[in-house]
Amino acid sequence: MEFSFIAKGHENVKSEHKSTFEITTDKTLTPRGDCIVGVASRTTLEDIPTEIREKIMTDNTKIEIILQTPNSEDKIVGYGSEKLTLNHPSDMVCRKSNFTCSRTLMINADKAAADLDEKLVDDLKNSCDLKVTIKV
Repeated sequence: MEFSFIAKGHENVKSEHKSTFEITTDKTLTPRGDCIVGVASRTTLEDIPTEIREKIMTDNTKIEIILQTPNSEDKIVGYGSEKLTLNHPSDMVCRKSNFTCSRTLMINADKAAADLDEKLVDDLKNSCDLKVTIKV
């Protein structure tokens, strides 16, 4: 099963955070947001279809996030957890750790913002569209 949505890059995308990356509905990004790779998403955690949400909220479900821009694509693999609530109204965070909160989409990810493909990050810095696909 998969679900896709669109966010946007932003001139302040740094993609330097070593343990997380985030996509948000916020339309702006300050230089301090070094984990944020996508802004202006019209999709929240609560918009993910029920069948996919249920799988994400199950221990050890393998989750793939595919991030696509006009010139690049990157895949991040992580896992679901029964501790996930998927109910934050604006932020989706993928984490290398097993920390969970209302913002967490997946844990034990194999990449964070600092690990993403350089061409993808360059596109994001140029405010390109970011297609996000969640596969379970």
